[in-house]
Formats: sequence, structure tokens, C-alpha cells
Amino acid sequence: MTEQKRIVSGMRSTGKLHFGHYLGVIQNWVKLQREYESFFFVADWHALTTKYDNTANLKQDVVDVVIDWLACGIDPDVSTIYVQSLVPEIAELNIYLSMITPQNWVERDPTLKDMAKILRTKEGAASQINYGLMGYPVLMSADIMMFNAEAVPVGIDQVAHLEFTRDVARRFNNIYKTDFFKEAKPLLNECSLICGLDGNKMGKSFGNDIKISDTEEVTTKKIMTAITDRSRLRKTDLGHPEQCEVAFKYWQIFGTPEQVETVKSECEQGLRGCADCKRQLAAIINERFAPIREKRRYYEEHPQEVAKIIAEGSERARAEAQKTLKEVRKLVGMY
Repeated sequence: MTEQKRIVSGMRSTGKLHFGHYLGVIQNWVKLQREYESFFFVADWHALTTKYDNTANLKQDVVDVVIDWLACGIDPDVSTIYVQSLVPEIAELNIYLSMITPQNWVERDPTLKDMAKILRTKEGAASQINYGLMGYPVLMSADIMMFNAEAVPVGIDQVAHLEFTRDVARRFNNIYKTDFFKEAKPLLNECSLICGLDGNKMGKSFGNDIKISDTEEVTTKKIMTAITDRSRLRKTDLGHPEQCEVAFKYWQIFGTPEQVETVKSECEQGLRGCADCKRQLAAIINERFAPIREKRRYYEEHPQEVAKIIAEGSERARAEAQKTLKEVRKLVGMY
């Protein structure tokens, strides 16, 4: 029997997830978990790089992320779901990798630049990058290399960072005369991308997101604020679906080909008002997420079950991490 290839991927513990997380990442994980030995982690250490002074909700944020994963179809009997900080072996591997990683590699890493931009937006241009944030790329490499994954499911915007990890793995192997670490390849997501309600990138901090956990009423209210064709003032005006900044894009993601064609035709002929169009869109979206939200409510009402899933998954992850770390300590020559 052929051994399953291994993948690893994670998300920062930002709390309840939105449609962008689902479409861009989670639904792909749900599919891949049946094809690969899968390790999915909540990156609570990474969250501290920019939220070190705001940790009151850190534990609940972790739980909310896991509940969303479970609701969307990540199966704890198939995938290993774990919390980064519950696998301290990652921190030790991070130390060894930080010793061999040149400073200029870290400074030019695009992930670090993006995180620094977010921090400065939040705290002002004069804010300082902390030591933890500076080491963010190396810690991300430790996350991946800890489980010696063959591949990492990523979006096209994350390929550059994965190349950083491949460089670190190659450097470790060269320095310690080994071929122990695999150079993980990108497994590109072929998922829909969704913009926020204002037409910009969807994000919790931008206030333009729709959460997986939102009620039908909240979802409908949010959809009704979505930007449409700014040139159209009345229902009878001829519409331009290609200029509809948000609503028609959502139709293309959530509607059937027949529904999309009907919406396009009626809009172009001035037979469909934007308000009615968005109400119908909200109904389609709510129908799509109804089973996910029902499953989410189950896990919200059974917190001990979620805690057990986290504990057992983290224990499995630790067992695998200890195997890797034992070999790394031997290769490095530790006592």
C-alpha cells in the first residue's frame, strides 16, 4: 500500500472566520484531507506577533477557528487538528532554524513586509517591529518543516514564502550533510476569491466581511450593503454586470450558471433592481451555508467536544513532532 503524502497548513487565531477563509482555504482543505495525511493548525503564536498586547480573547479565538473548521467539514478523525502553542517542539525547531537563517533572507521576505504593513496601519508609521514579528518567516518555516510535509496548500500570494521555507530546508540539509528535510512544494488552491462588501479585499479588520457564523438576518443585512453598479440610479436603467463591483461577483461564486445568466440578462435589460437582486442573492447564500451554520451551532453547544478534539489532535501532532525533533537534535549535534 502506498504511503499517503503529507500536507500541513494553518491559520492565525483571529476568531470567527469569514467567507474569504472558507472559499479561499477551508473548502480546499476539506477536499485535500481525503487525499493526503493532513495536519491543520491554529497559529496562536503567530497571532501574538501583532496582538501581544491584546490577548484577552486569544483562547476563545482559537476555539472559534476550530469550530468553523469543524462546521465546514474538516474531520478530526481524518485530519490532525492542533494548536501551535500546544506543540512546543515547534519552538525548539524554530531556534535551530533561526541559527542558520541569514538576516537578509528574513528582511526581504514578503510575509514579514505584509505583517509589518498591517502593524504600522494599526499603530502608526512610527511603530517598531518587535523581535517576534521579525522572526515570523522562520517560525512559519518551523511550522512546515516540523512535520516534514511534501506539500503545503497555499494561494498564489503565499508561494514566495514557501520558497523561503524551501531555502531554509535546503540550507539545513547542506550544513548538516543530510537529506532529512523535504523541500515542501506549493499545492495551489483552485478556489474562488471573494472581495469584501465594499469591493476591497475581505477582512475582519476592514469591517467588510461576512462571517461563516453570521445569522441569516445578519447575512442579508450585510448583502444589502454590497456595492453594485454605481452608474445605475433606477431599476429601469440598463445595467452593466461587469461594472457591478460586488453583488454580481457574488452571484458568479454562489449562483448556478443558469441563475448567473438570468441575473446578467435581466440586469442588462433593466428588468432587475439592485435591491431585489441582492435579496435573492442573500437567500441563495443563506441556503448554501445553512447546514454549515447548523453544524456550527452544535459545536458551540458542545464545548467539551471541541476541547477534546483540540487536545487529542495536539497530542497526535506532538508525537509526530517529537520524532522529527529527535532526528534534528542528532543532526545538529545537541547533547
